[in-house]
Amino acid sequence: MRLTDWQLAFEAHLLNDAPAQDHGFAATLRGGPSLDVDTGLAIYHNAYRARLLDVLRHDFSAVRYWLGDDEFAALAGAYVRRYPSEHYSLRWLGERFATFILEHLAQEHGAPLAELARLEWAFTLAFDAPHGEPLTLADMAELPPQAWPGLQVAWVPSVQQLGCHFNSLAIWRAAKDNGDFPGSHAVEPAQTCLVWRHEQVCRYRTLEPAEASALTTMVTTGGCFAELCAQLAVTYAEGAPLQAVTWLKQWVQDGLLQYRAA
Repeated sequence: MRLTDWQLAFEAHLLNDAPAQDHGFAATLRGGPSLDVDTGLAIYHNAYRARLLDVLRHDFSAVRYWLGDDEFAALAGAYVRRYPSEHYSLRWLGERFATFILEHLAQEHGAPLAELARLEWAFTLAFDAPHGEPLTLADMAELPPQAWPGLQVAWVPSVQQLGCHFNSLAIWRAAKDNGDFPGSHAVEPAQTCLVWRHEQVCRYRTLEPAEASALTTMVTTGGCFAELCAQLAVTYAEGAPLQAVTWLKQWVQDGLLQYRAA
């Protein structure tokens, strides 16, 4: 048996739902005095599956907190059968977990659970993202007055923005604090939640609609500071520039922004 054929046979063994033996493949292996071939292959099969489930338990601990160990194990097992690991790093194993939940469960149960999974995955993405070049208050202080109207900013790479239609943040906090399950319910209006990493710590907060709209103007649609002031003038009149500067200062202090590339 060629090495590539042997490797593919071993991979097929690991990915099978049950540790059934390919006798042609097993015949290429030798057991030891205390461990026969069939037992050794079964150990590898079970250890591989267990490792995948351990990764999902870690990455989606709030989902596990909601479902309980047994129900989560069943859901995670179904997930890895539907979406086997395709990347050399297990870091990406849970990338499609939220999508799978929507496919696998009824809408009434699946929608809030999938949103919680997206929130947890956002923390994973934020933690691993490149650092970028966050703006500082010192950078703002050095900006010449004539440059302010045309100021354009972008998210630092770690920022993840989510629309939360359910009380996912409350459930996530309860899971982290080992508190009582707060129940799942819809929130009106939907919340805009930011997750990002600043100074090596993952952070999060929700935005009021007016602030979320202001950030959309500055970051998502690529508007400049003058356009932000013009938008805020509808609500804040002469106080629009002060409100714009106040929010911009907060965003910079939070480590959310960097200069937009030319």
